[in-house]
Amino acid sequence: MRAFALLVLATGCLDGIDPRWQLDHDRIVAARATPPAIPAGGTASLDALVAHKGAPTSVTAPAQVTAAFATPSLTEIVHVSGDTWTVVAPDEATLDAARGELGLAAGAPVPVPIVMSFPVDGADPLVVKKTVVLGMAADNPMMGPIAVDGAPPPDAIVIQTDTDIPLAVDVPDDFSVAWLTSCGTMHDDDEHAAFVHVQPKDPMQGELALVIRDPTGGVAWQVWAIRAQ
Repeated sequence: MRAFALLVLATGCLDGIDPRWQLDHDRIVAARATPPAIPAGGTASLDALVAHKGAPTSVTAPAQVTAAFATPSLTEIVHVSGDTWTVVAPDEATLDAARGELGLAAGAPVPVPIVMSFPVDGADPLVVKKTVVLGMAADNPMMGPIAVDGAPPPDAIVIQTDTDIPLAVDVPDDFSVAWLTSCGTMHDDDEHAAFVHVQPKDPMQGELALVIRDPTGGVAWQVWAIRAQ
């Protein structure tokens, strides 16, 4: 467990190597708990959208999960069955004990940091921390309407080179947004309205991804193939 905690510290800066919108890089794009908030006795499954250098993104189950940074009464909430990792909320009495340890009010939601590790061929694992909320119920958000160059995008997007291609998603103002690409350069990547520009020397094909996050920790994503001509 201590070695895993040290690994978290050692790999925390990996995403700083390339721009945060760059998909052509080994990195965790978004970690997900489904659902992100669970009542006593509830179960949440864990996975992530993972980007790969020179390969498409994948939705991947973690290789290792720990609640090592949780308050003492909650360190045993992580479970594994085969390749599936889950968080199982304890009973109300245990949640009450955790609230006391954290100085929370009676009945308050209990946020728990969960650390997930994902293998990378020939390199150290990628590590991410995801907060799962216990003692309440919430679902991941629905993806809002999306426009690429003013129209709903097809599964495989074709855009013009050397042109600003507008991107937009209709979600509430308090949602955070992340646009990512491995084709061209992304601009305003954390705005609800962004644009991508592919210059002649840029990669002509790859993927476009969109991640949205709501204020309760819910996450949703969508990925498309994209090429420029």
